[in-house]
Amino acid sequence: MCDAMGIFMYLDKVVLCASSAYEQKYYLNEDFNALPEAVKEDLKIMCVLFTEDVGGVLKLEFNEEGSLLLNVTSDEGDLLFDEIGSVLKIKEMQRNKEELLESLELYYKVFMLGQDIEAE
Repeated sequence: MCDAMGIFMYLDKVVLCASSAYEQKYYLNEDFNALPEAVKEDLKIMCVLFTEDVGGVLKLEFNEEGSLLLNVTSDEGDLLFDEIGSVLKIKEMQRNKEELLESLELYYKVFMLGQDIEAE
């Protein structure tokens, strides 16, 4: 589903990127092709390593306010999915990649939502 700006949306969230251990695929929303190559590569490495480690599907999504959410799902009955490991890995990513994640939120708020960050 696309909104008026053509941004890929799913239940009022905009997917930045996703990685699936099941399909062994990585997806970057083409609406974010303007991101620097180094950032896109960081995202790819971060997401693919996550799903290689714990399994499942990792989606980085922006909510309506522009906050970046890291959502993990797994197929029902997936005995190889490490639920505890996924929670720990998300916390580790949020800590180790804090600057990157905050920069992505700022980018989204300014360039996609058109917010004036100086007003905040």
